[in-house]
Amino acid sequence: MGKLFGTDGIRGVANVYPMVPEEVLNIGKAVAYVFKEKCGKKKPKFVIGKDTRLSGYMLENALASGIASVGADVLLVGPMPTPAIAHLTKSLNADAGIVLSASHNPAEDNGIKIFSEDGHKLPDSVEDEIEKYVLSEKVKTEHVKGDLIGKAHRVDDAKGRYIEFVKASVNSMSLKGLKIVLDCANGAAYNTAPHILKELGAEVIVLNDKPDGLNINLDCGALHPEKMMDVVKKEKADIGIALDGDADRVIVCDEKGRIVDGDHIIAICAIQMKENGTLKKNHVVVTIMANKGFDIAMEKKKIKVVKTKVGDRHVVDEMRKKGYLLGGEQSGHIIFSNYTTTGDGIISALQLLKVIKEKRAKLSKLAECMNSLPQVLVNIEVNDKKDIRRLKVYKDIKSAELKLGEKGRVLVRYSGTQKLCRIMIEGENKREIQKMANGIAKVMKKEIGA
Repeated sequence: MGKLFGTDGIRGVANVYPMVPEEVLNIGKAVAYVFKEKCGKKKPKFVIGKDTRLSGYMLENALASGIASVGADVLLVGPMPTPAIAHLTKSLNADAGIVLSASHNPAEDNGIKIFSEDGHKLPDSVEDEIEKYVLSEKVKTEHVKGDLIGKAHRVDDAKGRYIEFVKASVNSMSLKGLKIVLDCANGAAYNTAPHILKELGAEVIVLNDKPDGLNINLDCGALHPEKMMDVVKKEKADIGIALDGDADRVIVCDEKGRIVDGDHIIAICAIQMKENGTLKKNHVVVTIMANKGFDIAMEKKKIKVVKTKVGDRHVVDEMRKKGYLLGGEQSGHIIFSNYTTTGDGIISALQLLKVIKEKRAKLSKLAECMNSLPQVLVNIEVNDKKDIRRLKVYKDIKSAELKLGEKGRVLVRYSGTQKLCRIMIEGENKREIQKMANGIAKVMKKEIGA
């Protein structure tokens, strides 16, 4: 990738390059210019949504100004889940959708994700085109005048459109009789997710639905589900649902307050879909981060597993190529391609609730379909993302792999969105693999640590 785009759009600290108003304005100009050329319209239109970060107001105005200055119109929908923008782009017949969000990152960060007119994330080639234009001198002078200038207006019914779309994904199934604890992460779904679950008849206990611009993802949501787990046990709820800041991922817990991660959700849904005859080609797509226990569970049910690089866009790409209907990540990005073009935490949660209703079973029982191997993950801040195979630590990695053999695995990779190296080890003995991971981390920190 280039200087701006990473594995999931553009991301950085707000008011630090590239997430400064001046550059975001240029990005808006570049996006409008590229899509103007592609669609051949005099005035293409773009949907802009955002999460609840304080910087969203500042960057939204800069982005809209850049788009309008090139002669394109803007539809502003305000704080909305990232998957809602993917849907609204299609629903409103827009030429592209843009989300201002840094997903699960802390409030001081922000980012830009772009969807094409069909609701899918942009291919690398289009991102490269936008980036080339942003970094050129042309972006500074390219603009239109007079009545060719674009206009911006707010879409009043965006929230209602998305709510009805999500409910339709389960045919407005009744959730009457279910008690649900919902953690909105003080993020983009604070004003939609509670309405959806309540309108479907569930008793809902809502946590972290009061964003103040600074508390998004702060000790809450999918990355910090501890409070949700405690409330589930205290209130004797049937399930806990935790979204992240832009609501494209979900982590749940069962009625006993035990975490059910993305791997388990995918496994539960894959098995049910196969039983119902709706799992196309009996395939499911996951990333290399999926737990080895997932492979074992799928093998028992004769469901074939396809693995991709880390990142939900890679999962989606593989699903689109082969026509597969279910895929996702351990982190909770799950794609049900019959309904969505990207990960949607609310829709994923509803699909899981659908299985619970159909099976008339507790989530704890359903989750027994898969036994996860013990797993440890150590993150190291790095100064530079050097080729791991050329580092001294590579010998330690290969040594750990040799020791584990077929009874575990080692995965060392750089984050696509942060200056981190992730060291993940799975094996039968938690203490042993923790020691291995810490040892690799120590050597790596000494070699390239920040």
